Amino acid sequence: MSDSARRAESAAESAAEDGPQEDLPFEDLPFVDEHSVLVKAAAADVWRALARAYGGGSSMSSVTGVYGHLVAAEPRRSGGEPLAAGSTLPGFAVAESVPERLVRFTGRHRYSRYALVIALAERPGGTLLSARTYARFPGVAGRAYGRLVIGSGAHAALLTRQLYAVRRRAEGSAPAG
Repeated sequence: MSDSARRAESAAESAAEDGPQEDLPFEDLPFVDEHSVLVKAAAADVWRALARAYGGGSSMSSVTGVYGHLVAAEPRRSGGEPLAAGSTLPGFAVAESVPERLVRFTGRHRYSRYALVIALAERPGGTLLSARTYARFPGVAGRAYGRLVIGSGAHAALLTRQLYAVRRRAEGSAPAG
């Protein structure tokens, strides 16, 4: 097992040991991991690409819908403007949105309670797009689930793939110059 997979598994185990999750605010969820990519585009272009990637009719919405149904994720359906506070995707609600700067998704299912914070920061040569995951995996089933999705590296691979897809989309829409 790689060092990063070991660290991720350790984070998942720590998050799982904290006991019941029902009344805890999302701000109290343990940190799991962070992934970043530099996008050679302005923050406005990255934000538009992110909105397309996480919009209600996106492939992301379709995947989370099927998976969300299997794990009884909440919220159940897509609704609202992409990335706007209060909008939803299966398994994710936009709890906070600062256009071109930050979007915080929250959600839960039978094995976990989680938050995904996507931030955009201007950097020389473009925009740094980063995604931080926070989660708690309570009980025996939660610990097993955490090991499966976090410890295996599957979560990291999927999230990294999503970030690179947003980068490709944003760089494709950025004006030449």
